[in-house]
Amino acid sequence: MYTIEEFDKEKTRVLRYILYKRRSEQEVRTKFEKTIDGELLEDIIEYLKEAKYINDKEYIEKAVNNFKVLKNLSTREIQYKLIAKGLKRNDIEDYIYENKEDLEEYEVKSASNIIYKKSKTMENDEIKQYLLKKGYKIENINKAME
Repeated sequence: MYTIEEFDKEKTRVLRYILYKRRSEQEVRTKFEKTIDGELLEDIIEYLKEAKYINDKEYIEKAVNNFKVLKNLSTREIQYKLIAKGLKRNDIEDYIYENKEDLEEYEVKSASNIIYKKSKTMENDEIKQYLLKKGYKIENINKAME
Protein backbone atom coordinates (compact mmCIF):
# COMPACT_ATOMS: atom_id res chain seq x y z
CA MET A 1 0.00 0.00 0.00
CA TYR A 2 1.02 3.61 -0.36
CA THR A 3 0.26 6.94 1.28
CA ILE A 4 -1.66 9.88 -0.11
CA GLU A 5 1.59 11.88 -0.20
CA GLU A 6 3.28 9.21 -2.32
CA PHE A 7 0.29 9.12 -4.66
CA ASP A 8 0.29 12.91 -5.07
CA LYS A 9 4.05 13.09 -5.58
CA GLU A 10 4.11 10.37 -8.25
CA LYS A 11 0.89 11.63 -9.85
CA THR A 12 2.49 15.05 -10.25
CA ARG A 13 5.56 13.46 -11.85
CA VAL A 14 3.43 11.50 -14.33
CA LEU A 15 1.25 14.54 -15.00
CA ARG A 16 4.31 16.65 -15.85
CA TYR A 17 5.36 13.96 -18.33
CA ILE A 18 1.92 13.96 -19.97
CA LEU A 19 1.48 17.72 -20.07
CA TYR A 20 4.85 18.23 -21.75
CA LYS A 21 3.56 16.23 -24.72
CA ARG A 22 0.40 14.16 -25.16
CA ARG A 23 1.10 10.50 -24.34
CA SER A 24 -0.72 7.22 -24.76
CA GLU A 25 -1.51 5.01 -21.78
CA GLN A 26 1.16 2.54 -22.90
CA GLU A 27 3.82 5.25 -23.18
CA VAL A 28 3.10 6.29 -19.57
CA ARG A 29 3.18 2.69 -18.41
CA THR A 30 6.50 2.01 -20.17
CA LYS A 31 8.13 5.18 -18.88
CA PHE A 32 7.22 4.67 -15.21
CA GLU A 33 6.96 0.87 -14.76
CA LYS A 34 10.48 0.61 -13.33
CA THR A 35 10.30 3.63 -11.01
CA ILE A 36 6.75 3.49 -9.64
CA ASP A 37 5.22 0.52 -7.80
CA GLY A 38 2.77 -1.42 -10.02
CA GLU A 39 -0.37 -0.89 -7.93
CA LEU A 40 0.40 2.81 -7.43
CA LEU A 41 1.03 3.28 -11.17
CA GLU A 42 -2.26 1.56 -12.05
CA ASP A 43 -4.16 3.85 -9.65
CA ILE A 44 -2.43 6.94 -11.07
CA ILE A 45 -3.27 5.89 -14.65
CA GLU A 46 -6.90 5.25 -13.68
CA TYR A 47 -7.09 8.65 -11.99
CA LEU A 48 -5.60 10.39 -15.05
CA LYS A 49 -7.98 8.55 -17.40
CA GLU A 50 -10.97 9.64 -15.31
CA ALA A 51 -9.65 13.21 -15.29
CA LYS A 52 -9.31 12.96 -19.11
CA TYR A 53 -5.54 13.54 -19.13
CA ILE A 54 -5.06 10.16 -20.79
CA ASN A 55 -7.48 9.34 -23.59
CA ASP A 56 -6.15 6.97 -26.25
CA LYS A 57 -8.96 7.66 -28.75
CA GLU A 58 -8.30 11.38 -28.58
CA TYR A 59 -4.56 10.66 -28.81
CA ILE A 60 -5.10 8.72 -32.05
CA GLU A 61 -7.00 11.63 -33.58
CA LYS A 62 -4.35 14.19 -32.61
CA ALA A 63 -1.47 11.97 -33.75
CA VAL A 64 -3.08 11.35 -37.15
CA ASN A 65 -3.67 15.09 -37.59
CA ASN A 66 0.01 15.73 -36.76
CA PHE A 67 1.12 13.09 -39.28
CA LYS A 68 -1.09 14.70 -41.94
CA VAL A 69 0.43 18.12 -41.38
CA LEU A 70 4.06 17.06 -41.04
CA LYS A 71 4.61 13.93 -43.14
CA ASN A 72 3.72 12.09 -46.33
CA LEU A 73 2.51 8.71 -45.08
CA SER A 74 0.20 5.97 -46.29
CA THR A 75 -2.73 4.90 -44.15
CA ARG A 76 -0.85 1.68 -43.38
CA GLU A 77 2.23 3.61 -42.19
CA ILE A 78 0.03 5.71 -39.92
CA GLN A 79 -1.49 2.53 -38.53
CA TYR A 80 1.97 1.03 -37.82
CA LYS A 81 3.17 4.20 -36.12
CA LEU A 82 0.13 4.21 -33.84
CA ILE A 83 0.57 0.52 -33.00
CA ALA A 84 4.21 1.28 -32.12
CA LYS A 85 2.93 3.85 -29.61
CA GLY A 86 1.17 0.99 -27.79
CA LEU A 87 -2.36 1.91 -28.81
CA LYS A 88 -5.02 -0.77 -29.11
CA ARG A 89 -5.41 -2.16 -32.63
CA ASN A 90 -9.22 -2.05 -32.34
CA ASP A 91 -9.22 1.68 -31.50
CA ILE A 92 -6.91 2.39 -34.45
CA GLU A 93 -9.02 0.34 -36.87
CA ASP A 94 -12.21 2.04 -35.63
CA TYR A 95 -10.66 5.47 -36.22
CA ILE A 96 -9.50 4.48 -39.72
CA TYR A 97 -12.93 3.07 -40.57
CA GLU A 98 -14.73 6.20 -39.30
CA ASN A 99 -12.40 8.53 -41.23
CA LYS A 100 -11.91 6.40 -44.33
CA GLU A 101 -12.68 9.08 -46.96
CA ASP A 102 -10.52 11.70 -45.29
CA LEU A 103 -7.59 9.28 -44.99
CA GLU A 104 -8.00 8.14 -48.63
CA GLU A 105 -7.89 11.78 -49.76
CA TYR A 106 -4.79 12.38 -47.62
CA GLU A 107 -3.10 9.26 -49.00
CA VAL A 108 -3.67 10.38 -52.61
CA LYS A 109 -2.30 13.85 -51.81
CA SER A 110 0.66 12.33 -49.99
CA ALA A 111 1.38 9.96 -52.89
CA SER A 112 1.25 12.83 -55.39
CA ASN A 113 3.73 14.81 -53.25
CA ILE A 114 6.12 11.85 -53.27
CA ILE A 115 5.61 11.32 -57.01
CA TYR A 116 6.41 14.99 -57.66
CA LYS A 117 9.62 14.80 -55.59
CA LYS A 118 10.79 11.45 -56.98
CA SER A 119 9.88 12.11 -60.65
CA LYS A 120 13.12 14.05 -61.15
CA THR A 121 15.31 11.06 -60.34
CA MET A 122 13.14 7.94 -60.87
CA GLU A 123 10.98 6.36 -63.57
CA ASN A 124 7.21 6.03 -63.03
CA ASP A 125 7.43 2.25 -62.51
CA GLU A 126 10.14 2.69 -59.86
CA ILE A 127 8.06 5.32 -58.07
CA LYS A 128 5.03 3.02 -58.16
CA GLN A 129 7.06 0.17 -56.63
CA TYR A 130 8.44 2.53 -53.98
CA LEU A 131 4.92 3.66 -53.01
CA LEU A 132 3.63 0.08 -52.94
CA LYS A 133 6.44 -0.88 -50.55
CA LYS A 134 5.48 2.07 -48.33
CA GLY A 135 1.93 0.66 -48.04
CA TYR A 136 0.02 2.89 -50.46
CA LYS A 137 -3.01 1.34 -52.14
CA ILE A 138 -2.64 0.81 -55.89
CA GLU A 139 -5.84 2.74 -56.68
CA ASN A 140 -4.57 5.75 -54.72
CA ILE A 141 -1.21 5.57 -56.51
CA ASN A 142 -2.99 5.53 -59.85
CA LYS A 143 -5.18 8.52 -58.88
CA ALA A 144 -2.08 10.43 -57.78
CA MET A 145 -0.22 9.65 -61.00
CA GLU A 146 -3.03 11.14 -63.11
